Amino acid sequence: MIFKNGRHALALCLLQIGISFLSFADTADVIPTPVNPSTTIKLPDGFKLTIFANLSTMGDGASNSVRMMAIGPDGHLYVSQTNKDQVVMLPDLNHDGVADDVVVVANHLNKPQGLAFVNGELYVANQDGVVKLERNNQQWPASNVIPVIKNLPTGGHTAKTLKLGPDGYLYINVGSSCNVCEETDPTRATLLRYTVDGKPAGALLTLGRHAQSAIWASGLRNTQGFAWHPQTMEMFATNDGADMRALSKGGVMNDDYPPEHLNLIEAGKHYGWPYCWGVAQIGAGQFADPNVAGSESFCKTTQAPAITFPAHSTPIGITFLKGSQFPIEYQSDAIVALHGSWNRKTPSGYELVRVKFKDNLPVSVESFASNWLQGKSAWGRPVDLIVAADGALYVSDDRAGMIYRITYVAH
Repeated sequence: MIFKNGRHALALCLLQIGISFLSFADTADVIPTPVNPSTTIKLPDGFKLTIFANLSTMGDGASNSVRMMAIGPDGHLYVSQTNKDQVVMLPDLNHDGVADDVVVVANHLNKPQGLAFVNGELYVANQDGVVKLERNNQQWPASNVIPVIKNLPTGGHTAKTLKLGPDGYLYINVGSSCNVCEETDPTRATLLRYTVDGKPAGALLTLGRHAQSAIWASGLRNTQGFAWHPQTMEMFATNDGADMRALSKGGVMNDDYPPEHLNLIEAGKHYGWPYCWGVAQIGAGQFADPNVAGSESFCKTTQAPAITFPAHSTPIGITFLKGSQFPIEYQSDAIVALHGSWNRKTPSGYELVRVKFKDNLPVSVESFASNWLQGKSAWGRPVDLIVAADGALYVSDDRAGMIYRITYVAH
């Protein structure tokens, strides 16, 4: 395990008391962005990557904080810039596959990440809640910011992803406050569900004087990416596993455990964290973390992952390819962005992977786009993905500050 600046002993101490490692994260060393990323990224035959927008140089020289995306009812791409506390629109009015401008939608927000359009209005997930943006005469920037959901917990894994489900409800993740601990706030390490006007609508109905809970699913350490299967409308969600785990009590930390998860989310279910993690083999159940007070019997009651990814690869965005202009054999599959590890001797992630589905369930994972990571250094970190009306796959990268556009060009 590599810790820079003498952090190793401190990190081990923090692990024992359950404090988040977010402020001590060391990712793969940064190398310069290639002159031509389009020829650097490796893709399957017939696919092509181009630069839709370079937000490290466009507009006012925006920082490289390019996170989650949404397509507006106007057909334009909207992107959150978390570290700049703003949301921007990237119009492509001449439809040449390159953004024409950077239009500020709203600034002075509070670490915004998730974006969702509801009845034509843009909802934004700040770190402490959800707001709705109002505008005059359909013009940006927003003229008013209206709170919809308030007082969500902050700190730890604080970024919130927001999406409008096919059932008409808002779904939002709340990450854990720590690496491994027993939370005192029941809304941490969850997916929450609300009505579009901000009323809790969780899995468990409460009656009488008890307030309705918003909790939809729990035991999810940090679920920043989720999407609904285009046929079954079931939710599949990525989840980042705990760091610095051992396979025996008091044992040596193992870089290859626990695997990251892709979960099939069911209302009211518990997905194991902090007590259990999934086994890489499909259908093999959950493994009880030997260094956390839990039990094998409890882990048998939790939901095992639908499929797994390499340990610490940090899966975030996920999108299904139905409606893309990719070949027919891709149409039932999904693409997941592996943002990349921070605490492995050999880095993992920093790529896009294709999750193959059969009978509406994931059966295998294979590399789709790679070469952001070169040796132990990386020039980019993919975050989110979305299929736009033109059938192309758009990918955000918060290290290079770019939005990529991937198309299939072979015939």
